[in-house]
Amino acid sequence: MDTRGWVLRAVERLRFATANDIQRWLDEEGESLSRLELARALEALLQEGRLELKGDLYRLSNRSGSKRAFDELFGD
Repeated sequence: MDTRGWVLRAVERLRFATANDIQRWLDEEGESLSRLELARALEALLQEGRLELKGDLYRLSNRSGSKRAFDELFGD
């Protein structure tokens, strides 16, 4: 798994997490990343829209695809 995959898995498990929380979770899982690698991965995931940043907490971004599909199927 690549760096971004590990970071996404950490945020999925933690739900809301600071960069330090993510770093700690990754260390516990045996996947040690430098602070620079973590910062780059978080920035890339933010740019892709897969993560949201609220204050200093990261969380998975809301996926609107299923809502849009539901609305298209059953919309008036």
